[in-house]
Amino acid sequence: MADLEPKKLALLRIMQILLDYSDADHPLKQETIAYHLEKDYGTMLERKAVSRNLSLLKESGLEIEQTPNGSYLATRTFEDSELRLLIDSVLASKHISPKHSKELIEKLCSMSNKYFRRHVKNIYSVNDWDKTENPALFLNIEIIDEAIDTGKQIEFDYNKYGEDKKLHRTSHQFVSPYQFILHNQKYYLFSYNEKFGQIFCCRVDRITNVQIVEKPATDIHTIPGYKNGIDYNRFATAMPYMYTDEPKQIEMRVTENILDQVVDWFGKDITITRADEGQYLVRVFASPNAMELWAMQYSAYVEVLSPQDLRSRIAHTAKLTNEKYSR
Repeated sequence: MADLEPKKLALLRIMQILLDYSDADHPLKQETIAYHLEKDYGTMLERKAVSRNLSLLKESGLEIEQTPNGSYLATRTFEDSELRLLIDSVLASKHISPKHSKELIEKLCSMSNKYFRRHVKNIYSVNDWDKTENPALFLNIEIIDEAIDTGKQIEFDYNKYGEDKKLHRTSHQFVSPYQFILHNQKYYLFSYNEKFGQIFCCRVDRITNVQIVEKPATDIHTIPGYKNGIDYNRFATAMPYMYTDEPKQIEMRVTENILDQVVDWFGKDITITRADEGQYLVRVFASPNAMELWAMQYSAYVEVLSPQDLRSRIAHTAKLTNEKYSR
């Protein structure tokens, strides 16, 4: 038994017991609550005192349902289905390390009762998922957030994977940080590269050794093309990959079976016109550099018609690809 504690804490302990042990399928009788009070907290309370505390909790606004089989907490901050959705999102996030994934899942599980944890089998499988090796992700986010809030520049090492499948430093960057952007299930830092004088988007999970520089960040409104700040919708739909070249209107012919993917990638602010049977003309406003990769990815279903320079680049890449596979 735990050391005895003051009975005036019983109100808080009963609330915690309801959080930990009760739901609609597991109502708690007053004797059971008294049992957990003594076993978990070393507090001995009579059944009538338990009943008074339950009434006080209800009066305070806690939604407690009382049935012939006992009492249970009727509402929580998150429903179990919502917690499962959040847990699955943590597991699927490649930018969160296995250690941090497990810690986050533990915290999410603590927001339900003891019975919920039994159903979260995949909490033990985080090491089986494809996760970042960067353990400093959350610390880096805090530092970068502080730099954004205080209008300071930052410096950091940028890393890429090598043949040994480990991260290696490839450059040292000085940038003015502006905003984190979640794109294609990856976190990017939208910033301005001070040395090269251009917008720079980099994967947050590739950043290490970040430090705040005691130098004011460049005002984004002074950068050509960004006098109105960052248009997130432009990056969400006009940038299928995180390139920062100037978007242009691009026309392409696509097959009907790829229309779903077109809308997924570029959103609904596009023009779709029926052409031949099973063929559609699509106009999007997008990064030409990103579109070159995107069009090659769906080359069996997509033909870029304009602009001509982009069409020529794709044709050249297709020719090189054909030569490789013709050997």
